[in-house]
Amino acid sequence: MTGKLILCATPIGNLGDMTPRCIQTLREADLIAAEDTRNSRKLLTHFDIHTPMTSYHEFNKYDKARELVEKMQQGAVVALITDAGTPGISDPGEVLTQMAVEAGIPVSTNPGAAAFLQALILSGFSTRRFVFEAFLPQEKKEQREVLDSLKEETRTMILYEAPHRLRKTLDVLTGLLGEDRPAAICKELTKKHETVLRLTLGEAVSQFREEEPRGEYVIVIRGKDPEQKKAEQQAVWQQLGIEEHMQRYLDEGLDKKTAMKKVAADRGVSKRDIYAALNRKQQS
Repeated sequence: MTGKLILCATPIGNLGDMTPRCIQTLREADLIAAEDTRNSRKLLTHFDIHTPMTSYHEFNKYDKARELVEKMQQGAVVALITDAGTPGISDPGEVLTQMAVEAGIPVSTNPGAAAFLQALILSGFSTRRFVFEAFLPQEKKEQREVLDSLKEETRTMILYEAPHRLRKTLDVLTGLLGEDRPAAICKELTKKHETVLRLTLGEAVSQFREEEPRGEYVIVIRGKDPEQKKAEQQAVWQQLGIEEHMQRYLDEGLDKKTAMKKVAADRGVSKRDIYAALNRKQQS
């Protein structure tokens, strides 16, 4: 008999957000895997949950995941919780979920709070398309790759940051995206002192030079304006002569008709305009 893995979202601050379904699941599970057992013990005590608990965290996630998978293969129902929020989002729960799926173990969820979603909907920015980057990598090469991918991003961007790195991260983001880029800096979400600072990145840098960062932060940044991005790209192409622009596409193996169409799109003009300009060049 195969057991089951249940990913249980817990409150990110306000205990009133704990769902009755999650409480029931945690009471009925054979074992609760918790990121920090000391922290989770307070939550379980508050809701009178006495299910056995085991530690599952960043430093034992592979060995412990294999152990938990074995238990589930023997029929155990394991409930996974993180310190706060939804397990598997920017935490070691991702590894256990992957191993369970690979082993053919059923996986289900008890949905609930996730800090990045709360911050997104509070930001006032577009929610139709967004990109969640969690914490920026600390390794410089990997961080540069992530930052380079965000430079031209038109979707709303969401990042997590620890208090001791907030100032440095805001400096980096301001240098990359510009002082005038609108942002929302969120902390203490769902708690009594919930704070959402809606300001520009430049203003955020100034504010946290004066204010000591405390607590975990969610940074939400408005994506680059698509029209601005299009205008900047067209300006780059305008620096090339039309013949040189055409030749680039012809060198790639495109036929003349297709190359002309792409040149017109790059420069924001009609294909007829490109045809006429090339004809004038040939006749002069």
